Amino acid sequence: MSSGAVPPCSLDTHLVPGVTAGIHEHSMASTALLNPAFAIRPSPSLLRLPKPHATLIFCGPRDNRGPLRRGRTLSSEAILAIQALKRARGDEHKVEHIVSTTLSRLIKADLLAALAELQRQDQWRLALTVFAAAGREPWYKPDFSLYAAMVSTLARCGVAEEIDVLVSNLLKEKEMEGGISLEDIRGLTQLSKALVAAGRGKVLRDIYREIKRGGCDPDEYLFKLMIRGLRRLGEGEAADEVEKDYERWFEGGALTQPLPV
Repeated sequence: MSSGAVPPCSLDTHLVPGVTAGIHEHSMASTALLNPAFAIRPSPSLLRLPKPHATLIFCGPRDNRGPLRRGRTLSSEAILAIQALKRARGDEHKVEHIVSTTLSRLIKADLLAALAELQRQDQWRLALTVFAAAGREPWYKPDFSLYAAMVSTLARCGVAEEIDVLVSNLLKEKEMEGGISLEDIRGLTQLSKALVAAGRGKVLRDIYREIKRGGCDPDEYLFKLMIRGLRRLGEGEAADEVEKDYERWFEGGALTQPLPV
């Protein structure tokens, strides 16, 4: 090097830390551009999206009843029938027209689903109308479970007098069929529970006497249910009668003779 040349500038990085940091950052940025593996990735928390959630939207009148449930419970035909009945509510002529034209075309499953939905909404008058329509179908036969659901609806709506008429009709239907049989016991248990909850002791007493008249023995659970229910509802004499019959039934394991009426 000649004596007149200016020597290259040399920086002491130990004395100039700011310059060192700048050079390092520039070097890292260049490396990231040339090699994607070194690219700066955002924090995983920034990439975490909120979990999606379903929102249920109800349309129609804003009252306290639940929405119509479609799918396994209600078909489109059943929904249309229910809506038509509710629009015609209060006009007996229109209701009867819907029963004869719309309900009569429903298959058994849809008709029973429409009945259950009206019961769920406490539309007891319309439910009784559909219940009567079901009773006119070729496939219908008296079902204690269906009556139990109807009794619960009427009790919830505070129309106990309708319960007495309903059960009276049931007993007449069963009498025409030959009386209560062993296959009715399960449904009878459901109906008895509903009657106890509704406070209809006299009706429960009538049912028990109809059981005896038909020569059908209740099982142990139904015996005890009726004994407790009748006592709670002030039918002590009837409860004593059931209890005596239960003792005779229990001691013998199962009665070979019908219980005396």
